[in-house]
Amino acid sequence: MRELAKIERQDVIILDDFGLQALDSHNRITLLEIIEDRHNNGSIIVSSQIPVQGWYDIIVENTIADVILDRLIHQSHRIELLGESMRKKRAIKKRLYFNYI
Repeated sequence: MRELAKIERQDVIILDDFGLQALDSHNRITLLEIIEDRHNNGSIIVSSQIPVQGWYDIIVENTIADVILDRLIHQSHRIELLGESMRKKRAIKKRLYFNYI
């Protein structure tokens, strides 16, 4: 509970790499509480390699997923990046550079 109080005081919360694994019941409820607190009171940034329609599989429980996605998506600005991973491009560029030397 103390951690949630710390989170509530922040102006912006960033969830990076959301969806790497499915949420268990405790994490699902915690995420819901955080999102509820943020709704109309603060900002949240979510980055994920999983398309939004795949988040139901990560959140697992459809009713809670509906609530979370409604709060996140309703007033959001979505930026979807397409194309190759920048890490992959950099790795190729490094290999080409070191093979040249």
